[in-house]
Amino acid sequence: MNGAPFSRRLAAEAIGTAFLLMAVVGSGAMAERLADGNTAIALLANTIATGAALIVLISVFAPVSGAHFNPAVTFFFALRSEIGWCEAALYVGMQVISAIVGVWLAHAMFAMPILEISEKLRNGPSQWLSEFVATLGLLMTISGCAKKPDTTPTLVGLYITAAYWFTASTSFANPAVTVARALTDSFAGIAPSSVAPFIVAQFFAAFVAYLALGRLFPLTPEADL
Repeated sequence: MNGAPFSRRLAAEAIGTAFLLMAVVGSGAMAERLADGNTAIALLANTIATGAALIVLISVFAPVSGAHFNPAVTFFFALRSEIGWCEAALYVGMQVISAIVGVWLAHAMFAMPILEISEKLRNGPSQWLSEFVATLGLLMTISGCAKKPDTTPTLVGLYITAAYWFTASTSFANPAVTVARALTDSFAGIAPSSVAPFIVAQFFAAFVAYLALGRLFPLTPEADL
């Protein structure tokens, strides 16, 4: 972790996470209005906006906070002792709060009710497996970029863009995003009853990633020997 004051790092996580949710929910709302019922076109627009926003946000905020924007990522880094557990808990709290604020700001921009509850069910083993795979792949991407961090923004953005389409769940891969998207009844929403299994799958993927990726992408040069 870099040497930026912790208050700055929390602010970076807050702003970055809020903008990520504005990109996800706002582009979903715009796509739903303009696609005239064509779900594939709406998803494509939502995908491109989310992937592009991730590239920008990670590029801007990685030098400050590491640009986690994601409790599963923070949990993974805490397991690897790259961030302390107390700091990680504050990161996660800030991410969840800011994700919700981002949804509310997206609603305000599109003249939608600020407070909504999604009715879009995303249930079943295929959805839960999709979230496990999506999150594991995200952490694999981040770990693989550790020794070439300049590639991280682009590769993470491209990975999420692809995962929107090769996972049945459209790759939430983020517990804060999952919680916040339960509070929008738009294209991007997820019913509250579907949230808990998604979050379990995401955190389980982070734990599996910690166990599986340590030898592939060791923290120290000596571990490569």
